[in-house]
Amino acid sequence: MGFLEEIKRRRTFGIVSHPDAGKTTLTEKLLLFGGAIRVAGAVKSNKIKKGATSDFMEIERQRGISVATSVMGFEYRGYKVNILDTPGHQDFQEDTFRTLTAVDSVIIVIDAAKGVEPQTEKLMSVCRMRKTPVIVFINKLDRPARDTFTLLDEIEEQLKIKTRPLSWPINSGADFKGVYNIYKRSLNLFNPSVQEIEKGFLFEDILDPELEKHIGDDAHTLREELELVEGVYPEFEAEEYLNGELAPVFFGSALYNFGVQELLDAFVEIAPSPRPSFTEEREVNPEEDGFTGFVFKIHANIDPNHRSRIAFVKVCSGKFERNNVYKHIRSGKNIRISSPTAFMAAQKEVIDDAYPGDIIGVPDTGNFIIGDTITSGEDVHFKGLPSFSPELFRFIENADPMKSKQLAKGVDQLMEEGVAQLFTSQFNGRKIIGTVGQLQFEVIQYRLEHEYNAKCRFENMPMHKACWIECADKKVLTEFKKRKHQKMAVDKRGRDVFLADSPFILQMAQDEFKDIKFHFTSEF
Repeated sequence: MGFLEEIKRRRTFGIVSHPDAGKTTLTEKLLLFGGAIRVAGAVKSNKIKKGATSDFMEIERQRGISVATSVMGFEYRGYKVNILDTPGHQDFQEDTFRTLTAVDSVIIVIDAAKGVEPQTEKLMSVCRMRKTPVIVFINKLDRPARDTFTLLDEIEEQLKIKTRPLSWPINSGADFKGVYNIYKRSLNLFNPSVQEIEKGFLFEDILDPELEKHIGDDAHTLREELELVEGVYPEFEAEEYLNGELAPVFFGSALYNFGVQELLDAFVEIAPSPRPSFTEEREVNPEEDGFTGFVFKIHANIDPNHRSRIAFVKVCSGKFERNNVYKHIRSGKNIRISSPTAFMAAQKEVIDDAYPGDIIGVPDTGNFIIGDTITSGEDVHFKGLPSFSPELFRFIENADPMKSKQLAKGVDQLMEEGVAQLFTSQFNGRKIIGTVGQLQFEVIQYRLEHEYNAKCRFENMPMHKACWIECADKKVLTEFKKRKHQKMAVDKRGRDVFLADSPFILQMAQDEFKDIKFHFTSEF
């Protein structure tokens, strides 16, 4: 198969949602239909020992939630599908935001009973900003759900995007009978006792009296609702979807494998192949000959037995080839990547090549940071991978003096993942960890103990905001640092950070030092 054909058959997408909408369950079932796994892991109950494929970290299995993005690739109907399953919990939203820079489209999962939730709105705002095409999957129809038209209105209003149903549910909860697939004009009946997809009955004409044989009196209601759909919602236009202006909507129950195959079949047909990426210097097109890629995630201890650390690289253009020499732009050094890997969550296999849209794992001994660019030689810098200003702060202390080396190594590696940020006080040299959510501290403590055999304790540090500062006038910067020396710190890259106690203190500093720029993301 030629280079351009390989690009066109790739589909790289992220699955996002509010916690507990069924995102990881949907990921499992997509893998099941894609033939990537034989048995879907049970993520519904923490008591069930078999966990989800995508939740491969021990803490994820215990909590029943995703705390890190996992990457899975499989072949389906001639397409190469790459799924990035993201954390839904808001405490890990930074990982999700960065992951959205590495995908070409997104599937948003919404709970049919709860509708649009706050975290979904935040994630959609990132998709809207990047004009990322979005498909909506309304999940959990096997439970009592809200009115379908009300749900669609809420999606349009709160997610600020036009919708177009491509399937339609017949009731919900105990009365749920199935889904009519508008896109393929077929009827799929729901059978909760059989967790396999029922074969669709072709209904080119919805007025066909045969419909009553399958769903009884609900056939009349279905016809009325479909007539209303055709009258109210615009025709599905692929161009509008690809421009991020229209969201196709599907319905189903991921837990019962229902509606998932229709979603996957339509997705591979309409979703975009790899799209152009943007660097500070220019637009990079997938079809270009020269290889470019960027690191959007780093994961320490992906295999705890070998203490391995992996940098996740999104291939943006050209063909990546194993054992080729590539340029690491930040350091200016040439690197040879001898054992690149493809993923199925924690399982990985060495690959010889990769194409635009693929996600490859590069073994990392501390050379990479999030946002690094790798190319065939051209000096370009990919944009849009910021670290956000933390909102919670703790001093980190060693709880076992015999394990200080293990603690230092563990903290260093976990911070490189971008889950949290490490600052060192310029006043007393104490280490400070900043996060956007409380749960991250628990994850860090757990992983340090179970992956690095190091124990830590956190000491509360009341603080409002961390701001990166810069100033063209060195005298002004020196004066600021002198005046605020008790609140000054440096980040892992040695950049000056001002730790403000309160919004009032921050505002006063900004008013007093007009020449200093205060940044609330690390990308400036």
